[in-house]
Order: sequence, then structure tokens, then C-alpha cells
Amino acid sequence: MSEGGFLDIQPTELKFPFELKKQSSCSMQLINKTDQYVAFKVKTTNPKKYCVRPNTGVVLPRSTCDVTVTMQAQKEAPPDMQCKDKFLLQSVIAENGVTTKDITSEMFNKEPGKVVDEFKLRVVCVPASPPSPVPEESEEGSSPRLSTFENGAQSLQTLDSVSRPNELPREKSSEALAMISKLPEEKNSAIQQNQKLQQELDQLRKELNGYHGRFSVTFVVLVGLLGALIGYIIYKS
Repeated sequence: MSEGGFLDIQPTELKFPFELKKQSSCSMQLINKTDQYVAFKVKTTNPKKYCVRPNTGVVLPRSTCDVTVTMQAQKEAPPDMQCKDKFLLQSVIAENGVTTKDITSEMFNKEPGKVVDEFKLRVVCVPASPPSPVPEESEEGSSPRLSTFENGAQSLQTLDSVSRPNELPREKSSEALAMISKLPEEKNSAIQQNQKLQQELDQLRKELNGYHGRFSVTFVVLVGLLGALIGYIIYKS
């Protein structure tokens, strides 16, 4: 914390977690330790590299204000991670009831009888190191060897479950081959039954034809006898 002046500043240097091609941010807190309105303005030696929000503002009496500083994504790291950029925070006593819209650059001009408090902050780049992965244990007190053994057992079970379905198609294929081998025998049997049925059908047709022939001869004989009988009766009469 900086002491003296109108504002206390926390922290006194800006630390940025540095990583190539990625933005990084840090924040500082301004504490108004007076009973008056304090206007502030933030400047930097490299304005294209940083974004400050808010860069101007008013801190009410006995209150605080948070300022966020963002470093744009950089293509190269500074030599030895030593950054020469600096920030300057200016603060002045303002009239009661002043707002951010009322702040002008002339308010921070140094004039006789006017106090402009200034505080410089340096930039520190800190390498952004990813957290090291910590293996999680499924159960408290379980050892890595036991976990490895369990993983191996699971792998064997998986392999067994994969190999078993391969046995089923072999059994089905053998059954299919057996059925295919029986097809010629069933085909020959069906042909023989068809021929037998055809012979029986022909025999039945012959018997029916013979029956109709005998019926026709008998009918003719009866008609002839009946005609002769009728002629004889007519002759006698």
C-alpha cells in the first residue's frame, strides 16, 4: 500500500501473468482516506499496449474504487521477462458532488497553490505456469499398483467380452453349413414325392375315363332295348 497523498493504492506494482498471444489483467484498488471528493487519472508510457478501466474517475470520501488494467496479447515476451512500461496515477481534490463527466485534463495541471498528487507504478510480468495435474484416487488409501491391476483386469474382461461374440458366429456358420448339406437330400425327396403324386394322379384319371366309357356303352344298350320294346308294342297294337 502506498501511504501519503490523497489516495492509498493497493498494490504498488502491477503484476501480469504473461502468456504469449493471450490477454492478461490485473487490478488495483484506490482508497480515499480524506473527507473530500478526489478525482484521479491514470496514464501509461505505452497506451497502445494497455487498456485501463476506468482511466479517470472520482473516489468519494472514505470510499474505494477498483481499476482494472488489461495487457493486450503479445507476440513476443520481454527480454528476461523485464518490462520497462510504467503507469502514473494522478489525483487532486475536487469539488463536492463532482462526477466523472466533470473531469477534465486541466484539473491535473500543476499550478501554483494547487496540489497534484502523483504515484508511479511499475509493470511486472510473471510467467503463467499451468497447474500440475494431480492424479485423483477413486478411494482413499488405494495404491497406484492396485489401480493398475484393476485396470488390467477390466481390460481382460473387455477382451473376453469381445472374443466371446466371435465364437457365436462360428457355431451359427457350422449350423448353416449342415443345413446347406441337407438341401440336396430334401430336394431329391421332394422330387420323388412329386413324381409319385403325378403317377397316382394319372392312374386316377385313367380309372375315371374307363368308368365313363363303361357307362356310355350300358346307356346305349339300354336305350336300344327300350326302343325295340316300344317298337314291338306299337307293332302289336
